Amino acid sequence: MFPLNDTESNRYGNFPFVTVTILVITVAIFLFELRLMQTDFVKFYLLLRSLGVTPRAMMSPDGWGAVSAVTSLFLHGGWLHLLGNMLALFIFGRRVEDACGAWRFSIFYLLCGVCGALADVLIRRDSVMPSLGANGAVAGVMGAYLILFPTSRIRSFFFAWFVPFFPQVRAFWIVGYFLLFNMLSVFDLFYTHADFFVGYWAHLGGFLACLSIFFFLRPEAYQRYFGKLAV
Repeated sequence: MFPLNDTESNRYGNFPFVTVTILVITVAIFLFELRLMQTDFVKFYLLLRSLGVTPRAMMSPDGWGAVSAVTSLFLHGGWLHLLGNMLALFIFGRRVEDACGAWRFSIFYLLCGVCGALADVLIRRDSVMPSLGANGAVAGVMGAYLILFPTSRIRSFFFAWFVPFFPQVRAFWIVGYFLLFNMLSVFDLFYTHADFFVGYWAHLGGFLACLSIFFFLRPEAYQRYFGKLAV
Protein backbone atom coordinates (compact mmCIF):
# COMPACT_ATOMS: atom_id res chain seq x y z
CA MET A 1 0.00 0.00 0.00
CA PHE A 2 1.47 3.32 -1.12
CA PRO A 3 -0.08 6.64 0.05
CA LEU A 4 -0.58 9.23 -2.68
CA ASN A 5 -2.55 12.17 -1.34
CA ASP A 6 -4.55 13.54 1.56
CA THR A 7 -8.08 13.77 0.19
CA GLU A 8 -8.94 16.51 2.70
CA SER A 9 -5.89 18.69 2.06
CA ASN A 10 -8.12 21.41 0.63
CA ARG A 11 -9.35 22.10 4.17
CA TYR A 12 -6.20 23.84 5.38
CA GLY A 13 -6.40 27.61 5.51
CA ASN A 14 -2.81 28.77 4.94
CA PHE A 15 -0.26 27.94 2.29
CA PRO A 16 2.15 25.29 3.70
CA PHE A 17 5.21 27.49 3.28
CA VAL A 18 7.54 25.51 5.55
CA THR A 19 6.58 22.15 4.09
CA VAL A 20 7.14 23.34 0.53
CA THR A 21 10.40 25.10 1.48
CA ILE A 22 11.81 21.97 3.13
CA LEU A 23 10.81 19.93 0.10
CA VAL A 24 12.44 22.32 -2.38
CA ILE A 25 15.65 22.67 -0.36
CA THR A 26 15.95 18.91 0.14
CA VAL A 27 15.45 18.16 -3.55
CA ALA A 28 17.95 20.89 -4.53
CA ILE A 29 20.56 19.45 -2.16
CA PHE A 30 19.99 15.96 -3.53
CA LEU A 31 20.52 17.21 -7.09
CA PHE A 32 23.75 18.79 -5.88
CA GLU A 33 24.72 15.42 -4.37
CA LEU A 34 24.18 13.71 -7.72
CA ARG A 35 26.20 16.33 -9.54
CA LEU A 36 29.05 16.10 -7.05
CA MET A 37 29.06 12.30 -7.20
CA GLN A 38 29.48 12.44 -10.97
CA THR A 39 32.19 15.12 -11.01
CA ASP A 40 34.21 14.54 -7.83
CA PHE A 41 33.47 11.35 -5.91
CA VAL A 42 36.02 12.13 -3.19
CA LYS A 43 34.29 15.39 -2.29
CA PHE A 44 30.96 13.59 -2.46
CA TYR A 45 32.20 10.99 0.01
CA LEU A 46 33.58 13.66 2.33
CA LEU A 47 30.25 15.50 2.15
CA LEU A 48 28.35 12.44 3.32
CA ARG A 49 30.86 11.69 6.08
CA SER A 50 30.87 15.25 7.40
CA LEU A 51 27.18 16.16 7.09
CA GLY A 52 25.66 12.72 7.67
CA VAL A 53 25.28 11.25 11.16
CA THR A 54 28.22 8.98 11.90
CA PRO A 55 27.57 7.34 15.30
CA ARG A 56 31.20 7.11 16.36
CA ALA A 57 31.78 10.78 15.51
CA MET A 58 28.52 12.00 16.99
CA MET A 59 30.08 13.05 20.29
CA SER A 60 33.24 14.49 18.77
CA PRO A 61 35.00 17.20 20.85
CA ASP A 62 34.49 19.87 18.19
CA GLY A 63 30.72 19.51 18.51
CA TRP A 64 30.18 19.00 14.79
CA GLY A 65 28.71 15.58 15.42
CA ALA A 66 25.68 17.18 17.06
CA VAL A 67 25.25 19.61 14.16
CA SER A 68 25.24 16.70 11.71
CA ALA A 69 22.00 15.47 13.32
CA VAL A 70 20.37 18.48 11.62
CA THR A 71 22.34 18.59 8.37
CA SER A 72 21.70 14.88 7.74
CA LEU A 73 17.97 15.59 7.44
CA PHE A 74 18.56 17.23 4.06
CA LEU A 75 20.73 14.46 2.57
CA HIS A 76 19.42 11.29 0.93
CA GLY A 77 20.97 8.12 -0.39
CA GLY A 78 19.00 7.68 -3.58
CA TRP A 79 15.93 8.61 -5.60
CA LEU A 80 13.63 6.15 -3.83
CA HIS A 81 14.82 7.34 -0.43
CA LEU A 82 14.22 10.95 -1.41
CA LEU A 83 10.85 10.40 -3.09
CA GLY A 84 9.54 8.28 -0.22
CA ASN A 85 10.36 10.88 2.42
CA MET A 86 9.30 13.91 0.42
CA LEU A 87 6.02 12.37 -0.71
CA ALA A 88 5.16 11.51 2.91
CA LEU A 89 6.14 15.03 3.99
CA PHE A 90 3.92 16.55 1.28
CA ILE A 91 0.96 14.30 2.12
CA PHE A 92 1.03 14.65 5.90
CA GLY A 93 3.01 17.84 6.48
CA ARG A 94 0.62 20.34 4.91
CA ARG A 95 -2.24 19.86 7.34
CA VAL A 96 0.07 19.44 10.35
CA GLU A 97 1.77 22.73 9.51
CA ASP A 98 -1.58 24.41 9.10
CA ALA A 99 -2.65 23.13 12.51
CA CYS A 100 0.61 24.06 14.28
CA GLY A 101 1.67 27.22 12.48
CA ALA A 102 4.83 27.68 10.44
CA TRP A 103 7.31 28.34 13.26
CA ARG A 104 6.08 25.61 15.55
CA PHE A 105 6.02 23.15 12.66
CA SER A 106 9.64 24.05 11.81
CA ILE A 107 10.76 23.39 15.37
CA PHE A 108 8.73 20.20 15.55
CA TYR A 109 10.19 18.88 12.27
CA LEU A 110 13.78 19.51 13.34
CA LEU A 111 13.31 18.09 16.85
CA CYS A 112 11.75 14.88 15.55
CA GLY A 113 14.56 14.55 13.02
CA VAL A 114 17.24 15.03 15.68
CA CYS A 115 15.55 12.53 18.02
CA GLY A 116 15.37 10.02 15.20
CA ALA A 117 19.07 10.50 14.50
CA LEU A 118 19.90 10.05 18.20
CA ALA A 119 17.89 6.82 18.35
CA ASP A 120 19.85 5.54 15.36
CA VAL A 121 23.15 6.55 16.99
CA LEU A 122 22.31 4.73 20.23
CA ILE A 123 21.71 1.50 18.33
CA ARG A 124 24.66 1.84 15.94
CA ARG A 125 26.97 3.60 18.39
CA ASP A 126 30.15 1.86 17.15
CA SER A 127 29.39 2.25 13.45
CA VAL A 128 31.39 4.47 11.11
CA MET A 129 28.72 4.32 8.40
CA PRO A 130 26.91 7.69 8.12
CA SER A 131 23.12 7.73 8.12
CA LEU A 132 21.21 10.16 5.91
CA GLY A 133 17.67 11.31 5.39
CA ALA A 134 14.65 12.95 6.95
CA ASN A 135 13.40 9.58 8.23
CA GLY A 136 12.84 10.63 11.84
CA ALA A 137 11.40 14.03 10.95
CA VAL A 138 8.89 12.60 8.49
CA ALA A 139 7.90 9.83 10.91
CA GLY A 140 7.23 12.52 13.52
CA VAL A 141 5.04 14.42 11.07
CA MET A 142 3.08 11.25 10.37
CA GLY A 143 2.62 10.74 14.11
CA ALA A 144 1.33 14.30 14.50
CA TYR A 145 -1.08 13.75 11.63
CA LEU A 146 -2.34 10.63 13.36
CA ILE A 147 -2.98 12.60 16.56
CA LEU A 148 -4.79 15.42 14.78
CA PHE A 149 -6.61 13.67 11.95
CA PRO A 150 -6.84 9.93 12.72
CA THR A 151 -9.94 9.37 10.57
CA SER A 152 -8.93 11.47 7.57
CA ARG A 153 -8.81 9.57 4.30
CA ILE A 154 -5.56 9.06 2.40
CA ARG A 155 -5.80 8.07 -1.25
CA SER A 156 -3.49 5.11 -1.70
CA PHE A 157 -2.22 2.81 -4.42
CA PHE A 158 -1.72 -0.94 -4.46
CA PHE A 159 -1.79 -3.88 -6.86
CA ALA A 160 -4.06 -6.88 -6.41
CA TRP A 161 -3.83 -9.61 -9.04
CA PHE A 162 -1.96 -7.19 -11.31
CA VAL A 163 -4.85 -4.73 -11.15
CA PRO A 164 -4.17 -1.23 -9.73
CA PHE A 165 -6.51 0.10 -7.06
CA PHE A 166 -6.75 3.59 -5.58
CA PRO A 167 -8.77 3.27 -2.38
CA GLN A 168 -9.22 5.95 0.27
CA VAL A 169 -7.81 4.57 3.52
CA ARG A 170 -8.18 6.04 7.01
CA ALA A 171 -5.03 7.68 8.31
CA PHE A 172 -4.79 5.42 11.36
CA TRP A 173 -4.48 2.39 9.07
CA ILE A 174 -1.76 4.00 6.96
CA VAL A 175 0.31 5.25 9.90
CA GLY A 176 -0.38 2.07 11.90
CA TYR A 177 0.92 -0.05 9.02
CA PHE A 178 4.01 2.16 8.78
CA LEU A 179 4.69 1.79 12.51
CA LEU A 180 4.10 -1.97 12.55
CA PHE A 181 6.31 -2.50 9.49
CA ASN A 182 9.20 -0.66 11.14
CA MET A 183 8.80 -2.55 14.42
CA LEU A 184 8.78 -5.91 12.65
CA SER A 185 11.78 -4.87 10.55
CA VAL A 186 13.73 -3.97 13.70
CA PHE A 187 12.92 -7.33 15.28
CA ASP A 188 13.99 -9.09 12.10
CA LEU A 189 17.31 -7.24 12.02
CA PHE A 190 18.04 -8.17 15.61
CA TYR A 191 17.16 -11.79 14.91
CA THR A 192 19.28 -12.08 11.75
CA HIS A 193 22.07 -9.72 12.96
CA ALA A 194 21.95 -7.96 9.60
CA ASP A 195 23.29 -4.47 8.99
CA PHE A 196 21.02 -1.43 9.19
CA PHE A 197 20.77 -0.12 5.64
CA VAL A 198 17.35 1.46 6.27
CA GLY A 199 16.73 3.95 9.09
CA TYR A 200 14.14 1.88 10.94
CA TRP A 201 15.34 3.13 14.32
CA ALA A 202 15.29 6.70 13.06
CA HIS A 203 11.66 6.17 12.03
CA LEU A 204 10.73 4.81 15.43
CA GLY A 205 12.74 7.46 17.27
CA GLY A 206 11.06 10.29 15.36
CA PHE A 207 7.63 8.76 15.85
CA LEU A 208 8.11 8.34 19.61
CA ALA A 209 9.56 11.84 19.88
CA CYS A 210 6.41 13.16 18.24
CA LEU A 211 4.28 11.77 21.06
CA SER A 212 6.28 13.69 23.68
CA ILE A 213 7.08 16.88 21.75
CA PHE A 214 3.87 17.54 19.85
CA PHE A 215 1.70 18.24 22.88
CA PHE A 216 4.06 21.00 23.97
CA LEU A 217 3.65 22.66 20.58
CA ARG A 218 -0.10 22.05 20.41
CA PRO A 219 -1.61 22.44 23.90
CA GLU A 220 -5.08 22.16 22.37
CA ALA A 221 -4.25 18.62 21.26
CA TYR A 222 -3.21 17.78 24.80
CA GLN A 223 -6.54 19.00 26.12
CA ARG A 224 -8.34 17.09 23.40
CA TYR A 225 -6.78 13.75 24.34
CA PHE A 226 -6.05 14.04 28.06
CA GLY A 227 -8.34 16.78 29.32
CA LYS A 228 -11.02 14.33 30.39
CA LEU A 229 -8.52 12.28 32.35
CA ALA A 230 -7.42 15.32 34.32
CA VAL A 231 -10.97 16.16 35.42
